Amino acid sequence: MTFVKIVILGFILLELANVLMLYFAPGSKMANAVGVFTAWEKSKQYPELHDFIRYLVSWVAGAKLIFLLLLIVIVIFADISTQRMSLLALAIATLSFFWRLFPLIKKMDKRGEIEPKNYSVVLGVMIFVFIAVFLIAIII
Repeated sequence: MTFVKIVILGFILLELANVLMLYFAPGSKMANAVGVFTAWEKSKQYPELHDFIRYLVSWVAGAKLIFLLLLIVIVIFADISTQRMSLLALAIATLSFFWRLFPLIKKMDKRGEIEPKNYSVVLGVMIFVFIAVFLIAIII
């Protein structure tokens, strides 16, 4: 098994854990579920808002599931060149985290709306490491 396949499969496993949590235990603080946001619990006081948030969480899980299944197809059927290009695509797509999501979670973290505190920094480092591993795997 190539290093590229190992990286893709590792990413699939990590993201699959997130998808499962988003579908079956969205309020959890494990596997990057939404329980880290204090607004998750607060939203339960407003059923229509909580239903909307649950809808968006399930939508994210479904979108992630689509690309995970595509990655599985790439690992099984694609040649090494296509696998490398898929890692480049993942790196570029994952960079978008720093454009929209990171500024928001950092702001919420500063306001005390994220538990544990400084989770935004941990998440930012983790996402950066993903991107670095994707790029390293392309080169190796």
